[in-house]
Amino acid sequence: MENSKRTVTCGELTKADVGRKVVLNGWVSRTRDLGGLIFIRLRDRYGITQVTVGDKASEQVKKIASSLKSEFCIAVEGIVSPRAEKDINTDMATGEIEVEANDIEIFTTSQELPFSIEEVRQKDGTLVVANEDLRLKYRYLDLRREPMQHNIILRSKVSFATREYLTSKGFLEIETPTFIKSTPEGARDYLVPSRVHPGKFYSLPQSPQLYKQILMVSGFDKYFQIARCYRDEDARGDRQPEFTQIDMEMSFTNRDEVLSTTEGMMGYIFKKTLNYDLPTKFDRISWDDAFDFYGSDKPDLRFDMKLQDAAFMAELSDFNAFKAGAAASDKNIERHKRSGLKALVVKDVADKYSRKHIEQLEAIAKINHAKGLAWMKVGQDGKFEGGISKFFAGKEEEICLKLSAQKNDLLLFVSDEKWQTACVALGAVRKQLGKDLNLYNPKDEFHFAWIIDFPYFAWNEEENKWETEHHMFTLPQKKYWDTLESDPGSVKGDLYDLVLNGYELASGSMRINDPALQQRIFKIVGYSEERAQKAFGFLVQAFKFGAPPHGGIAPGLDRLIMLMCHEESIHEVIAFPKNNMAASPMDDSPSAVDEQQLKDLHINCYDVEE
Repeated sequence: MENSKRTVTCGELTKADVGRKVVLNGWVSRTRDLGGLIFIRLRDRYGITQVTVGDKASEQVKKIASSLKSEFCIAVEGIVSPRAEKDINTDMATGEIEVEANDIEIFTTSQELPFSIEEVRQKDGTLVVANEDLRLKYRYLDLRREPMQHNIILRSKVSFATREYLTSKGFLEIETPTFIKSTPEGARDYLVPSRVHPGKFYSLPQSPQLYKQILMVSGFDKYFQIARCYRDEDARGDRQPEFTQIDMEMSFTNRDEVLSTTEGMMGYIFKKTLNYDLPTKFDRISWDDAFDFYGSDKPDLRFDMKLQDAAFMAELSDFNAFKAGAAASDKNIERHKRSGLKALVVKDVADKYSRKHIEQLEAIAKINHAKGLAWMKVGQDGKFEGGISKFFAGKEEEICLKLSAQKNDLLLFVSDEKWQTACVALGAVRKQLGKDLNLYNPKDEFHFAWIIDFPYFAWNEEENKWETEHHMFTLPQKKYWDTLESDPGSVKGDLYDLVLNGYELASGSMRINDPALQQRIFKIVGYSEERAQKAFGFLVQAFKFGAPPHGGIAPGLDRLIMLMCHEESIHEVIAFPKNNMAASPMDDSPSAVDEQQLKDLHINCYDVEE
């Protein structure tokens, strides 16, 4: 072949190109040899084109074509011809044409594949996918699969749309360092030893938090960065040791402007990349209500089943378990004035839910620290059946009226001395019911909501001290400034989370810019001036030179793409992720290094006993 460089991609030819001489480059997806006619499906990231080798081809081309196997990388020169009407494939963008090959060049051959790159489905339609470790070991092959190509391409488009939107709003993209001072931010740091400064270490940033605040002090009033972040914590489906976030910060702003800017950005991203229209404004739910109604500060709002307060039921019988929840009086109850007796009404499923099904739900409640899951059904005659029904016989009308229950409804209850424990346990049951019963509104594919008015402090019972719910640079709402020290439990923070379909997508807050107020927060959480100076001195020092009011947010890019792709793990939207042991089977990292490298870094390694 005189010129093997492609003139078109495998996804762009249409009927309008019939008669055109083209060169295609790509990988052999599949071949079929029908004797006098060979079909080759040629694939690149743009699509698939069918190539035919028939009677008009030379004997040399026929010989090459018959030798082709899956994933050979080849060039094909040929003429675009129309398919017969009966052979048109409407599922392919190029389904109306094929290319009659007059020359083929094999760039490279391929060994036998460890798993199929072509989509394989079982008889029931279930997609057959190799196990994750095998896919990660041969990630370069896994990334050739169409679903992975789709996900990574969408990720690129979302990143580009993010830059387009924020730049159009006057934001500057500024890089912050990846070798920084180790500061306490919740998770363990990844440490980088310094050869030049023996015994000292850099840290990889858990976030650019301190640096973006310093940029605000520097006068760059609108900053963003698609930032790499690192946290040494156990991996799971929506977490990785290294991850990416859309980091944003603004000066001379307030909560409403940060929220509306984020809403506008998300609306632009979804319209530009998925042609999906988001609402202009997202729901706003207080932290108290999120737990009280949904049992979570990241509720899935694609279905409308709410937890209800059932404290009134404690007075209707001598069922002692309910009395404890109704009389709950821990710190949370004192603060929220809500009961620890919660009810969930599951509509029109009583006849479908056996004792075994209910026990499975109870196991979920217990995993989430509930003592149990009480239940009863509303029978067709309006009477209670099963579970705890004997304790409430004759009270059906009052209970059903207050809980809006009807015939064939299943009533579920959690009672606990702690309001939040009861909410979380029954909220986990709610979440499972949403999956089991497919309660999601098909017209509500992506449901965003803001969670606002978080408690600023959380009580650590083990260490007997107050901690910040978010981080120590969050601004307390101004109305609580006078009572920070005297009543920490009632303080609300000027912070906010963005949730999407039951996942926390972003956290953000207005920030403290007054050094005196910052010192008060350090003191409440037990940071001495010396410790605070050692950890955060450079930030506090910067605040002494005219720090503007500022705030920001950091949506997780990996989680956003995961949800946009309807995947359940961020591994499916990251080109080269780590597995659940924070390792990469493909390049065998982490790995041992040469003794000389360790000597240069003044590091000694020793065996750890199992």
